[in-house]
Amino acid sequence: MREIRTFEMEYDEPAAAWRVEHPLIVEVARGTLWLTLEGDAEDYWIDPGESFLLPVGAKAWIGSGRGDVRLTVRGAGARNPAYENAALLRPSIEPSHRRSGLLSTPRWRQAAA
Repeated sequence: MREIRTFEMEYDEPAAAWRVEHPLIVEVARGTLWLTLEGDAEDYWIDPGESFLLPVGAKAWIGSGRGDVRLTVRGAGARNPAYENAALLRPSIEPSHRRSGLLSTPRWRQAAA
């Protein structure tokens, strides 16, 4: 059995800080999620249907990018098939798309170990 949590954030809510104790997969269901990680100078804009792998020990700030956002969070443990495909989960976005907040067709890269 695994736990899946659903969160909703309104556009005017302040960003939330998360300390990641075990790998998590964040998937956006509605809206655009803004996400940044401590030690990573980039901002990530995750659209509906896209996922992001949060590694152990990360401190992440999340907020609503454009309008309200709805997201699900689930563990990315060894028994989770999505964890085996972690390379597909952490977006690597061209720098020009990061600054503009536009994700046309993101490329994927291997998650940080």
